[in-house]
Amino acid sequence: MTSATPAPPIQPTPGSGDNIASTKGLATGRVGLLGAVVIGISCIAPTYTLTSGLGPTISAVGEFVPAVLLLGFIPMLLVAFAYRELNNAVPDSGTSFTWATKAFGPWVGWMGGWGLITATILVLSNLAAVAVDFFYLFLAQISGRPEIADLTRNLWINIPTTMVFIAIAAWVSYRGLDSTQKLQYVLVAIQIMAIVIFDIVAIVRAYKGGGFDFTPISVSWFNPLEIGNFSLIAAGISLSIFMFWGWDVTLTMNEETKDPEKTPGRAATITVLVIISLYILTALAVITWAGTGDEGLGAGNPENQESIFAALSSPVLGSAALLIYVAVLSSSFASLQSTMVGPARTLLAMGYYKALPPVFSKISPKFRTPSTATIASAIAAGGFYTITRILSENALWDTISALGLMICFYYGITAVACIWYFRHELFSSVHNIIFKFVFPLLGGGFLLLMFFITAFDSLSPEYGSGSSIFGVGTVFVLGMGILLLGAVLMLFTRFAHPDFFKGRTLKRITSGEDSQLPLV
Repeated sequence: MTSATPAPPIQPTPGSGDNIASTKGLATGRVGLLGAVVIGISCIAPTYTLTSGLGPTISAVGEFVPAVLLLGFIPMLLVAFAYRELNNAVPDSGTSFTWATKAFGPWVGWMGGWGLITATILVLSNLAAVAVDFFYLFLAQISGRPEIADLTRNLWINIPTTMVFIAIAAWVSYRGLDSTQKLQYVLVAIQIMAIVIFDIVAIVRAYKGGGFDFTPISVSWFNPLEIGNFSLIAAGISLSIFMFWGWDVTLTMNEETKDPEKTPGRAATITVLVIISLYILTALAVITWAGTGDEGLGAGNPENQESIFAALSSPVLGSAALLIYVAVLSSSFASLQSTMVGPARTLLAMGYYKALPPVFSKISPKFRTPSTATIASAIAAGGFYTITRILSENALWDTISALGLMICFYYGITAVACIWYFRHELFSSVHNIIFKFVFPLLGGGFLLLMFFITAFDSLSPEYGSGSSIFGVGTVFVLGMGILLLGAVLMLFTRFAHPDFFKGRTLKRITSGEDSQLPLV
């Protein structure tokens, strides 16, 4: 990789489409609306998310998955509107960190940034693991040697392969959003094409008598009142935290997009709308073709829960089932690579405002991308994966549940920051009442509530994988341990680099004031 040094601000060139210069040295005007949406979709990884999450959801709520998905989609959409309003006012790659600092001050802002960074590091390690699993499964399928799929169980093969995947993802991210977009156009196209083909074939064959347990589509599937069980509704909403997470990567690129005040917010909204459409279409296809039974190819069969596409792709698509394996592999790697964008730019912002050592603000002079921050993200993800995989596979998969704590934490803080930041103008117009007060209050309030509920529930050793540490659930230990580590690092940074905490590099402001101060 190219050596990196702090770079001066880039000035927009005539005809480039740049509207602002990135004061952090990032290359501006690189990503348009379509590119931002594609990167957002890839970060969510719809194919991977569906194959691992749809089966358990069907098992819990049966044919009412569309209703539960819509209910779960609502908090994410409401928080996306809060992000849009903040981005319109203060487009900054630090997103949650920067906005929470401006609204509540350096302490809350620092922890908000820590929540975002650790959430993405946790998911990077798991995405790499899934990509490796399907990589060897794909090799086994095309070679006709099923024993190759078992190589992923060998730690001496699995861990080095995972490190290679993470390194490749970091290398593409290091080269800039131009390279990221080009790769993601291909990987996202494969995902969407595979999902849509599977869905259409499944529905058509089901209605022509070729389904396993044909269940005609009904409008009642979209009615949550038909579920009749509040605990199931709550579980569905909780699931959305994982199924829709990742759209905010479009905001972390805001300094590198064309029309940065508008494009990232629009991209976030379009991303979540595309994702909910794909999720509902696939839910309809799976239920219509397979039914919700717990035997055979039924979608409610526990044996099909780990990967619904692995169970149904061959019966539905026949020899074309290989397309689904390619799609899941593409989905995992695409998300691994695009997710790398978020923590790198948040670390860059924290280094730039001296909330972390200034070394994190270094920019590659050739690619105009975060250099130290990208490398640090890759090393952290690789190190975390290696340690947890060696200790226990259960500990690795418990990080998925711990991830929910981090997501609720920083999404909730950011949504509430929107209300406080715009507090002097909340009731000045109907638009402000809806998008700066009501939507952030409902979305952010619910996610913060989910944070405390999940934290309490995860105290039980039965939560997650069922493992525990000194009688306390591993999920709680991971989640609270990560937040405690953040608090310790924050205190250390306060004494080592006090300028940020004294408001000299990024101050707490109210709307309408100057939103940025020069570094000192």
